[in-house]
Amino acid sequence: MPDVFIVADNILSPIGSTTAENMEALARGESAVVKHQHLDINPESIYISLFDDLSFNIDKSYTGFESLLITSIADAIKNLKSGYLDEKTILIVSSTKGNISLLETQPHTGELNKRIALHTSAQLAADYFGFKNAPIVISNACISGVMAILAGMRLLQSGQYENAIVVGADVISKFVLSGFQSFQALSSTICKPFDKDRTGLNLGEGAATVILSIHQQNSDDVKVSSGAISNDANHISGPSRTGHELGFAIKKALLDAGITAHDVGYISTHGTATNYNDEMEANAIHYAGLQHVPVNSLKGYYGHTLGAAGLIESIIAAQAIKQGIIFPSLGYAENGVSQPINVATSIINTTVKRALKTASGFGGCNAAMILSK
Repeated sequence: MPDVFIVADNILSPIGSTTAENMEALARGESAVVKHQHLDINPESIYISLFDDLSFNIDKSYTGFESLLITSIADAIKNLKSGYLDEKTILIVSSTKGNISLLETQPHTGELNKRIALHTSAQLAADYFGFKNAPIVISNACISGVMAILAGMRLLQSGQYENAIVVGADVISKFVLSGFQSFQALSSTICKPFDKDRTGLNLGEGAATVILSIHQQNSDDVKVSSGAISNDANHISGPSRTGHELGFAIKKALLDAGITAHDVGYISTHGTATNYNDEMEANAIHYAGLQHVPVNSLKGYYGHTLGAAGLIESIIAAQAIKQGIIFPSLGYAENGVSQPINVATSIINTTVKRALKTASGFGGCNAAMILSK
């Protein structure tokens, strides 16, 4: 099977409109999670990551969600050679909620039902750029972004396509926020993944694009080496108590990449700062024999960006390999999980040859992916 490379990318967030801008913000320790008073979302102020305006909107015919998709793709492809919009390329869109916020502002009609369908937004983005193939939508809770990259990798390895443009986005609405409030999962401060005083997660808006190709563009292009997906079969919202199911996906990803736990130099965790997720993930890391590896969670910088999270965090993991930098896990001070893990508390400058990205979500879904030089 051919190797699959990340040849271009973009992160679009409240702290930067390009990957480079986001990396600079992270190096400064800047967080997009701040206290907002947004009456359309919540009557009280809340710690959340939101875009200040919709300056990235293409025009009024596109929603904010669709504009995020288009803007992120446009930045990612702008410096690529021609040939990325032909029949050899597939567009894959990752999101958990898409245009669901339209339910709050629009009359309930058949036209609305069509507009809030994720495949409608995906096709609008495809038509904007002139993609030749019908897009694919991946929506599997919070592993959507990582799962979309793995779907792209497998499609390229199968020989069906030579390139895959993988884009993910989500916007925060009253509907989205109320769901997490019903679980009492939100923190009243900036979240603290894996810390003993963690009280829950913050939500966030964002978008990201990863362009995969079997044609390496630059000598430092990072390779998507392998990945695996598992399910806890435990509970609709509560994760496994043992972590063995995510651990199984990690072990399978390591096996498929032909490496061992000692070959991994960095783990970008899901790290939501909820009690059960962090405990499960620490158990999985220990079960896979990776407790010695430096880990972080980026949720303190971005909040949980849902369908964009796996993509944003995978891009930063790829940059860790390129630049040799691991960012600290914001908010972490003292271990709060039963299986100790090696959480980064300051910037680590080191050589990273292989990185592991993990993700978990409602319904018990788990994903693990290996990135390498």
